[in-house]
Amino acid sequence: MLAKLDYDQLTNCMRCGFCLPACPTFRETGLEPESPRGRIALMKAVVDGVMEPDQAFADQMNHCLGCRACEPACPADVKYGQLIEQTRDALEEHAEHGLAVKGLRNVLFKGVFPKRGRLKWIGRSLAFYQKSGLRAITRGTGIMKLFPGQIREMERILPQASGQGVVERIGTTYPAKGEKIARVALFRGCIMDVLFADTNVNTVKLLSEAGFEVVIPDAQVCCGALHAHSGEMDQARELARVNLQAFKDAGVEYIVSNAGGCGALLVEYDHLLQDDQQYSELARWFAASVVDVSKLLVERGRLPAFDEDNAPDAAPVTITYQDSCHLRNVMKSADAPRQLMRRVSNARFVEMKEADRCCGSAGIYNVTQPEMAGQILEHKMEHAARTEASYLLTSNPGCLLQMKLGVEKHGAGSRMEVLHVVDFLYERIARGNDEADGSKGSG
Repeated sequence: MLAKLDYDQLTNCMRCGFCLPACPTFRETGLEPESPRGRIALMKAVVDGVMEPDQAFADQMNHCLGCRACEPACPADVKYGQLIEQTRDALEEHAEHGLAVKGLRNVLFKGVFPKRGRLKWIGRSLAFYQKSGLRAITRGTGIMKLFPGQIREMERILPQASGQGVVERIGTTYPAKGEKIARVALFRGCIMDVLFADTNVNTVKLLSEAGFEVVIPDAQVCCGALHAHSGEMDQARELARVNLQAFKDAGVEYIVSNAGGCGALLVEYDHLLQDDQQYSELARWFAASVVDVSKLLVERGRLPAFDEDNAPDAAPVTITYQDSCHLRNVMKSADAPRQLMRRVSNARFVEMKEADRCCGSAGIYNVTQPEMAGQILEHKMEHAARTEASYLLTSNPGCLLQMKLGVEKHGAGSRMEVLHVVDFLYERIARGNDEADGSKGSG
């Protein structure tokens, strides 16, 4: 830890406590070690040789969601997110995992997430499981009871998987509609392009409608966020280098992300590779070029009309929004999605109480720390229910699945649908386009 942690950041913490009310785990427990200030004190104690980094210390570090809500609240601008990732990296080097855990980590972090072909195979397999009747058989025979509760819950709310991602569906280049504003590149992600391939396609088409030519470099790989959050920093750097090469020659002004969790690491590639002489300069260009799709649409797009319902006497539909922590706290793009939602005619946007608080997803936190994730989700669903919204929108796949789980557990599925904000917006353009096409006799 002494070798890996930024000691200046450790000593920057003034112990003022502004981070305490921003921290989800501190709010749940009221315990000082469950706060950013407390965890930084523990880190410093280990680095200074005052305490040993034992299992209790590791558990406390892993109990952090990594939502980084403490960073905007910190008057000293302590880079807590970097400290927690550096700590987990140091701990992982010396972790004594059992054979099963070690094997699973190797399979996921080295054998699945970085391998596009294997992800497509998983997508095809999941799609077959969902469509062939195997899902019904598995549930009916009770086989799912053999899995932990959090896995059973996730299986229930998985969206329709696909072995065909955005490139397979629309190619690597998609033209702008009308006069071109700029040429941009889409970061398609790994899980995003398997479970949310429709969202990737809709992102490209929405950008096209707004005047952007979109390219999708096919050589890109996983962003490395799950690796970085899990203490696999070297693997995260390897993936970053591959992505830098993939986007280097694309000739684009912006690299567009539609997943807050991915985008938050992409904008920090410059920090991730700051000591890499070969890639540090390219990483600075890349990080400066990354932008969330909502922010790009608001700030530079030629926005089309978004129409919830063309019937003049239709009652307004109520929509609300759950922030992606990383989109809000790292990418600083909290307002842009709200601006877009407020542009939808005949839709009433209702701000959800504590929408800026973490939902408990946090990458794979809801799988590794189900108890704390569940507690946080319960509060979130209380606030969501009060909005009486028909649509709950978000900007990150993990948040979407977590909120979808909350809606199902609380029996609100019949009145509240959880969608990515891009899907909600593009459907409202597509509906208008379909009607316009029909009026011209081309439908």
